Amino acid sequence: MEAVIEKNIEIPDIETEMNLFGQFDQNIRIIEDTLDVKITNRENEVKISGFESRVDQALEVIQKLLELIKHGETITAQNVKYLLSINGENIDETDGLPLDLVCITARGKPIKSKTYGQKRYIEAIKRNTIVFGIGPAGTGKTFLAVAMAVKAFREKAVSRIILTRPAVEAGERLGFLPGDLQNKVDPYLRPLYDALYQIMGPEAYMTNMEKGIIEVAPLAYMRGRTLDDSFIILDEAQNTTPEQMKMFLTRIGMGSKAVVTGDITQIDLPRGKKSGLVEVQKILQGVEGIEFVYLTGRDVVRHELVQRIIDAYEQYENRVREEQEKEKE
Repeated sequence: MEAVIEKNIEIPDIETEMNLFGQFDQNIRIIEDTLDVKITNRENEVKISGFESRVDQALEVIQKLLELIKHGETITAQNVKYLLSINGENIDETDGLPLDLVCITARGKPIKSKTYGQKRYIEAIKRNTIVFGIGPAGTGKTFLAVAMAVKAFREKAVSRIILTRPAVEAGERLGFLPGDLQNKVDPYLRPLYDALYQIMGPEAYMTNMEKGIIEVAPLAYMRGRTLDDSFIILDEAQNTTPEQMKMFLTRIGMGSKAVVTGDITQIDLPRGKKSGLVEVQKILQGVEGIEFVYLTGRDVVRHELVQRIIDAYEQYENRVREEQEKEKE
């Protein structure tokens, strides 16, 4: 039978202790409930007691949380649950913490990766010409890509930022919307506008838009162009056809970098039409200068309910696939 043990960890000050424990000790309670351990604090020390393997896991999670606090992070229930979900996994020690500063917003807020998946995504963008970020909603695919574009622009690595997405509507019709083509497609480009506005600030955003340094346009507008010295983001790429995907990738010119984001579980193309994002994975895997990064439900940084919804859908889709395979047999 596994031995019951007790281990202690020193807490440097009361501020760190309050940050670690969280409001009404919610952070520590999550660890206790998940690992079935008892955690108490006495003066500048936290005591963990329980079965040896569980105590060791709790100690590892708390040590990582303390490292996050050292880096200026405010610990949330989401931080705790994420570290518990990856606890015991073989993560490369060189990965360090899942923190990677991308840039500072106009209001002085740092934009950082929050999970190891996001960190790998950012590092892939740094070292490749084209990166595909594939994963569910809420994993920060688009926001981090826009942040990396702003960083490259501020550092004068590129002279333009171009954001695009296919104007494929989720069960709606463009023709029923008022205005000209630009007015019709604007609602589909709104998430890109919002991300830029938040990161650059209203003044810089408006100035650069007016100068044409920042361009937000539907994918159809990319045809026939060569995009040099630009940071280009193709969002919602699951809704491109294979022909559109090829057209986009062959627009990339000298000194440019491209990030393609999408969620292959949310394809809005007409029935029977192939997704360019699904097909491109079979064509470009292993090509030098191109990298595919896959984010999962663990990398969701929105409301924790979003993660539960994604997990529920994945389980349902797996059940449906299994039933279909049984029927074929």
